[in-house]
Amino acid sequence: MLKIFAVSDSIGETAEQVAMAAASQFKGEVEVKRIPYINSLEDVEELITEVTNNEKSIIVSTIITVNVREYLTQKCLEKNISVINVLGPIINVTSSILNRMPDNNPGAMRKTDEVYFKRIEAMEFAMQYDDSKDYRGLKNADVVLIGLSRTSKTPLCMYLANKGIKAINIPLMPEVEIPNELFEVDKKKIFGLVINPLQLIEIRKRRLDKFHRMPTGIEYASDARILEEFDFADRIMRKLGCKTIDVTQRAIEDTALIIIKALGHDR
Repeated sequence: MLKIFAVSDSIGETAEQVAMAAASQFKGEVEVKRIPYINSLEDVEELITEVTNNEKSIIVSTIITVNVREYLTQKCLEKNISVINVLGPIINVTSSILNRMPDNNPGAMRKTDEVYFKRIEAMEFAMQYDDSKDYRGLKNADVVLIGLSRTSKTPLCMYLANKGIKAINIPLMPEVEIPNELFEVDKKKIFGLVINPLQLIEIRKRRLDKFHRMPTGIEYASDARILEEFDFADRIMRKLGCKTIDVTQRAIEDTALIIIKALGHDR
């Protein structure tokens, strides 16, 4: 069994993905182990000790720090261990084309990792507080989406989360009391999603046809019901003084871009 050690001075996700891609071509014959945060010569020594305990080994590295990377290469040559520096050729070619030396800054990779973790945190937040499951998330949200049922609040929350923005959505229904906490949120964070009534009726009718039932016994797709909801939503949005976005025939990506620009996250 060949063992590939995916090592990095960051979290090692890139190195692991490259190693896994190679391992997938030799099913059952290759094992991949990720070893993150190799940031010092001492870390390299510990790594080499572990690698030499395996009869067949390869090191796939995305280490940026020059002295650590060179020391790893030196130790591998001494121990006759195969080592592949994934980023080396790309950085060298880029350096040659740009006619400048690379920054060799591992912090740049860690910054990318921080963005990744921020995205995951935002997605967990969106799922936890989806569709008013818990109003406690309001105080920690970057964005609060309000609107009638079927105005794409949940998919929009997930799209924003993928951009690292914590979004919570609150459905507007005449029968459901609006939480007092909503009126304590900065109105610049609140976005009311509005839609053409005829399109909403069509969307809801298609949903009813798909599931063959009326949700919660309400006349979900009737003209009178939807007009009642529209009047209720309009009153709430006016009371909050929030920005509204017409999502009629608008792609989720376009709606998200409006919100991102309004928040100043596009800078």
